[in-house]
Amino acid sequence: EKKHTEILVGIFLLIGIIAITFLALRMGDFGLLNNQQYKIKAEFTSASGLKKGAHVEIAGVVVGKVTGIALNPKTYLAEVYISLENNIQIPDDSIASIRTAGIIGDKFLKISPGGSDVTVEPGMAIIETEPSINLEELISKYIFESGK
Repeated sequence: EKKHTEILVGIFLLIGIIAITFLALRMGDFGLLNNQQYKIKAEFTSASGLKKGAHVEIAGVVVGKVTGIALNPKTYLAEVYISLENNIQIPDDSIASIRTAGIIGDKFLKISPGGSDVTVEPGMAIIETEPSINLEELISKYIFESGK
């Protein structure tokens, strides 16, 4: 009877460890489980506030995430690398813009699909972009211009 209970506890623990490992792999973005995605990029004059791991939305629905942000040393533009679900096809005249969730929320990438029949293929870039709005710059511009 005691041995039977110990075996059940052992099986239960094993199932728990497997479940936690699976969740950790899913949340940690390991390539083993996320092969149904493709990568594209977008270049911005400013990616201020956008972070790696930020979500990518189309029509308010999360369809991917930002996998990296780097400065292009030739153009001095911020290159934002995006990973999207395979079933999402983006027209090549779409607009990528950096938005804020709520008033002081995290930044995310919003894609407004265009009407083109040509889609952005893996490795290609979204050409039309809108940088994030910097509130500090807007406020200081308003203060200094209204003082004249």
